[in-house]
Formats: sequence, structure tokens, C-alpha cells
Amino acid sequence: MEPILEYRRRQITTADVAFIRELIAGKPKASRRALSLELCAAWNWVQANGHPRDMVCRGLLLALDRGGHITLPAARRAAPAPWRRRQPPRAEIDATPVRGRLGDLGPLEFRQVRRSTEERLFDSLIETHHYLGYTQPVGEHLKFLVYAGERPLACFAWSSAPRHLGPRDRFLGWTIAARRSNVRFVAYNSRFLIMPWVEVPHLASHLLGRMARLLPEAWERLYGHPVYFAETFTDPTRFRGTCYRAANWILLGQTTGRGKADLTHRANRPLKDVWGYPLSRDFRRRLAEAA
Repeated sequence: MEPILEYRRRQITTADVAFIRELIAGKPKASRRALSLELCAAWNWVQANGHPRDMVCRGLLLALDRGGHITLPAARRAAPAPWRRRQPPRAEIDATPVRGRLGDLGPLEFRQVRRSTEERLFDSLIETHHYLGYTQPVGEHLKFLVYAGERPLACFAWSSAPRHLGPRDRFLGWTIAARRSNVRFVAYNSRFLIMPWVEVPHLASHLLGRMARLLPEAWERLYGHPVYFAETFTDPTRFRGTCYRAANWILLGQTTGRGKADLTHRANRPLKDVWGYPLSRDFRRRLAEAA
């Protein structure tokens, strides 16, 4: 049976479309979200941690609706305008300067704060003090606050990695099939912030080293699968990447400056340095295995 379309590596056939039409007809008062959850349950479409792939499923339903294959019920809430960036509330915290040696800070605690009462503090600190500001992550992601006593010193944001990234893909040497299967095992460090009032030599590289040791277990605890490789971008017009070099990250190359939605094949944004860090000794083997 010829597929109508392929969505997130799933072949959607005419039989699938007929099933979805029956599902919609059988629940005429159901919302789009309710229909999505029903379909996830029927197809056993779940994440590694057992949670339904609700947002992915809703994307599929919307694609089928736009293609004229199904008719979804009217949306009950208007989607937020894409240009409206979520603005976290500003948090008032102690900004007394922190200076001295690394050993003078005492024990440092890494707290994974996603889905906790401290998540809003994290969002606020990134929005207020990171030059890129805060953007709401999509897909799998973690947020860490680093504390010295009760004072937050730093933030790490991690999210799902881009599907295509030339310098990384060449470094890993994986096939197209392996990349499609295993890109979920790569974590992208989207934000790294040390509070502007903290001036402690070697702190950044120390935090990067400790974060790399904690990340795989924390990711598996929340999402049911580990990560084997970490990556990030730096702007060479702003940063030399000194702390990443000191923490043994590898400079993989530069982006093309075209972005994932490129249609012109011409650079339309600043070039970024791409850095990578293996999180396991056999990362190449694990990432090269096609499902």
C-alpha cells in the first residue's frame, strides 16, 4: 500500500487515514488534543519514557488536515503568535559580587529544575542576563541551576539536537539512516550562563566538566534514554571558546550561516563555531548503529 506521506519516519497509508477519519467521526465533540491522545494510545505512539508523543501526533493531524485528507474540529484556543516570545517574570536575587578562587566557593550543587518550582527562576535568569534571552524549548529538554549554598551561580539549558549539522555529522561519520535513528541521543547546549556578578577563574570549564558527567543520567531519568554526545554553538565575534577548549570540548567546524529553513543556499545569518563533546567512550559505535 503506497504511503500518503511520511511523518517523523512513520509511513502514513490510506488505511491510517481511514482509521483517523473514523476516530474523528466517533468523537464529534472531542478537541484536537483529545483526538491526538486517542491516536497516540491506539498506535502506541509514545516517547522512550512512556509519555504519549502528543505534539508530534498533533503535527501529523494538522498536516493531514491541510492536505485535505481529514477534517479536524475547529481549534478551541487560538495558537499564540509565533513572534510573541514568552516573557518569564523577572526574579529578584542577591547580586552581590562573587570573587575569589574556585575552591573558596565551597560545594557546588547542580539542580535539574525542569518541571519544578525553580523553573521560573531559571527562565527569568536566562531572559535577564543571557545575551540571547529566553526562548521556550520544544522537544526533550533539561534545565540546570548551579548553586553555591543558596545562591544561583550559573544556568545550563539542554535540548534536542538539530537534525542536520554538517560539522557534527562529518565528525561522527554516521549514515543518513543512523542519523535519523540516533540524533535523539545527541544533546544540544542551547544556553550556558554564569551570572554577571560572578568572577571566579576557571569556573566555566569546571562547570562544563561536571555537567558532562551528570547529563546522561539526568536525561535518561526524565526521558528514558541516555545521550552519548553533546554539542553547542558559539559566536566567534563574541567568544573565543576558551572555556570549552579548557573543558576538552572539540572544535568541529563552522555552520554555513544558512539555517534549517534555508531556501536560497546563501548565508543569511552569522557563522557559528560548532563544538562537540563525547559523553561515552564508545559514542561513535552507539551513534552509528541504525535502528
